[in-house]
Amino acid sequence: MTDAQETAEDTTLRTTGGGPPDDVDSAPIPLLEPREGMPPVVADADALARVVAAFAAGTGPVAVDAERASGYRYGQRAYLVQLRREGAGTALIDPVGCPDLSALGEAIGDAEWVLHAATQDLPCLREIGMTPARLFDTELAGRLAGFARVGLGAMVENVLGYALEKGHSAVDWSTRPLPEPWLRYAALDVELLVDLRDALEEELSRQGKLEWAQEEFDAIASAPPPPPRKDPWRRTSGMHKVRRRRQMAVVRELWTARDNVAQRRDVSPGKVLGDGAIIEAALNIPPNTHALAALPGFGHRMSRKQLEQWQSAIDRAKAIPEAELPQPGQPLTGPPPPRAWADKDPLAAARLAAARTAVSEIAERLTMPQENLITPDTVRRLCWEPPRHPTVDSVAETLTAHGARAWQVEQVTPALVKALTEASA
Repeated sequence: MTDAQETAEDTTLRTTGGGPPDDVDSAPIPLLEPREGMPPVVADADALARVVAAFAAGTGPVAVDAERASGYRYGQRAYLVQLRREGAGTALIDPVGCPDLSALGEAIGDAEWVLHAATQDLPCLREIGMTPARLFDTELAGRLAGFARVGLGAMVENVLGYALEKGHSAVDWSTRPLPEPWLRYAALDVELLVDLRDALEEELSRQGKLEWAQEEFDAIASAPPPPPRKDPWRRTSGMHKVRRRRQMAVVRELWTARDNVAQRRDVSPGKVLGDGAIIEAALNIPPNTHALAALPGFGHRMSRKQLEQWQSAIDRAKAIPEAELPQPGQPLTGPPPPRAWADKDPLAAARLAAARTAVSEIAERLTMPQENLITPDTVRRLCWEPPRHPTVDSVAETLTAHGARAWQVEQVTPALVKALTEASA
């Protein structure tokens, strides 16, 4: 083999993902093409049937990813699904042309699915018939293993020594046809996902955390879909400026009107009317469209029909009887905000401070984020209403009742019992 041939072969390996480099501390190797070349986009029933057969015959874990059009379209539906499995290669599936992927979900139902930040993709995958029975979340694995940066690109670079091109993560994936560079980016997102999974499994096993991670993965896979958010209009950016109940009613009516328009047009609500405009209208409560047009966000580009639409929503808010106006704040389903504890219950505040210190020390020792060791909400609930007699059994029972996993209970219970006892003393 000539020097030129050796150079050509080396370049091919470095650009097609022929295997992780021996020294991951060296400069990352750009990953530019899928190792079997770019797969075609699957957009009809016949092509989908071939993919289903191929992935059913494949072996090992299945790398799964989905692309949404957040910020462009209403909702969080999937506009591209990427999969990769040993023996089947990579598949790019268009859920617009193939809206029901339940047959594919069944074909790989017994396999372990490998996703990065699984909770982000699972809702849109469920909508098209794909739900894993078991999974491995590479982002969560990275958190538990103590990695400082857990984005997919950072993980692939730090663990495997390859550099992913991430320039298309925020594009409008509802675009049709999808440009070739976008498709290449999407295919490469699953190219090394199983390799990353294997490396992280080895690292978690070395640290004695593999069983903990599996408990977390099982909890994600078995979790039911979250219930609809109550009063979503309260999350309008800038809501903290709104003090009066009538102003809150304006926010609610404008938010609801905007959401209806966005859903009907299938566009992101922010593209219909910005949050800032809603807050300005609520603070000023304009009497007519002329006054409304003078407010930021309702400028000269808005048609008279649009102004009338928003003014109608404001007028509805102005007509609501006083007794039916929304109440400030959301009904509490748990402890009050921690900043209020010192006034409401100084002893509870002391318990929380001691518990937070204990959790922080354990998380630092285990090299993982505190919120992955035990959720802050669980700690707050325990400290606000602790067992009458804090013992290992009673505290463990309380933590479990609030959703803590067995490994979390085992790691934090002794320290929390000590913190509760000393704070009360």
